[in-house]
Amino acid sequence: MQTLFRNPLAEPYLLGVSGGAGLLALLGMAAGLAWPWVSVLAFVGSLLALALAAALGGRLLARDHTPLLLAGVMLAAGFGALIALVLSVAPIERLPGMLFFLMGDLAWTSNPFMLWAALLLATGTALGLSRRLDVLQLSPLKAASLGVAVAPTRWMLFTLAGACTALVVAQAGSIGFVGLMVPHALRKTGFSGHRVLLPACALAGGSLLVLADALARTVIAPRELPVGVLTALLGVPMMLWLLRKP
Repeated sequence: MQTLFRNPLAEPYLLGVSGGAGLLALLGMAAGLAWPWVSVLAFVGSLLALALAAALGGRLLARDHTPLLLAGVMLAAGFGALIALVLSVAPIERLPGMLFFLMGDLAWTSNPFMLWAALLLATGTALGLSRRLDVLQLSPLKAASLGVAVAPTRWMLFTLAGACTALVVAQAGSIGFVGLMVPHALRKTGFSGHRVLLPACALAGGSLLVLADALARTVIAPRELPVGVLTALLGVPMMLWLLRKP
């Protein structure tokens, strides 16, 4: 995402994917649906958010990514308002589960095999695009002059990142900071080329999530914290430290 938008603050949830997933998932929870159906609704909501972002801001993606970025930010704000509305009228006894979903919780994960398949497919596809990504981060004009098809590459990145984010949010809720923090940390330690950076991000991001989940389950045991809270608590000081590091 940071390469697609050429923005160091870009992360997978920037396009409103988590907001769309959260809105439909909360509606399903408020209606008393079982978790498999809630997960399906979350996935559908993510895809709808992607489609809306593409329809509103993707028309000029070949030349400028700013409209798509702004569309995602506005959609995220709109979904956030609707989520607050749903929470305000939802049955009180269902609020804890709804809040845990919004903050991210690996206890929701019900189909790890599908996530493994998506990880392998996404990593393989991204590695196939690694050379284009290396060139694209220079500038679109330079990339085009070097033979990179800028518009198709951007659309492939947009679709791949959006679909992966939709699947993860549908399975585990919104877990922030991992996609923002890990690439920065790895770049600071010398990883630059995407052929190495992409698999390193997958391994480091997964390791960070496992660590955060272990802490979430043990810090105040037998109670459990949402894993998204731990990733934020770990991510904020680490990002501040990375900003200070030359």
